[in-house]
Amino acid sequence: MDDLNAIYGRMAEAIVVGDPEAAAGLARRALEDRLDLQDVIEKGYIPGIRRVGLLWESGDYFLPELISSAACMKAAMAVLKPALEASAAVGLSRGRIVIGTIEGDIHDIGKNLVASMLAANAFDVVDLGADVKPDRFIDAAVEARADVIGLSALLTTTMLGQRRVIERLRERGLRDRFKVLVGGAPANRAWAADIGADGYGENALAAVARAGELVAEKRSS
Repeated sequence: MDDLNAIYGRMAEAIVVGDPEAAAGLARRALEDRLDLQDVIEKGYIPGIRRVGLLWESGDYFLPELISSAACMKAAMAVLKPALEASAAVGLSRGRIVIGTIEGDIHDIGKNLVASMLAANAFDVVDLGADVKPDRFIDAAVEARADVIGLSALLTTTMLGQRRVIERLRERGLRDRFKVLVGGAPANRAWAADIGADGYGENALAAVARAGELVAEKRSS
């Protein structure tokens, strides 16, 4: 077996260059060699997606590269997931998130990117799609025992739906049970604070980072 650091390096590189076959193939090899799957994820694949994030922030990578790298991460995780579940290693999940675009808004490109990036970073994601009613978010979060509810809105005319979800959580006595993360073109930190959300994601990478913080906050409370 090759040096572990070299294997982890190839895993990261597969994500950075957007090679799904290599990413999935290295995951299969990790299973064959009985590597520690937590190390595979945390030392191999996640550093790759973090490097992609830095390239995005520096302007060296653009949306196509970001989507390609997220797809590679998903390909690797798809190989690893059955083994994780079979070995009761689901505790490796960084958290469970229900996400969707708010009622009246059919735009989902940004939401899809966030969902992909969350999954790529070892979150369990329940994607409800677009045009999602407030109570559907809540029902899905209760059923999934989610840590976070992610609310996307791409239109100023529909962003009020984000407020409505939080209002419904309060009306149903469930506000303290979930962290709420909002995002989308018309949203900002001031809006998140105004409606009582727990966090705001300026872009997909910021949303992933904030989701991790919210899960940690929820589980420590």
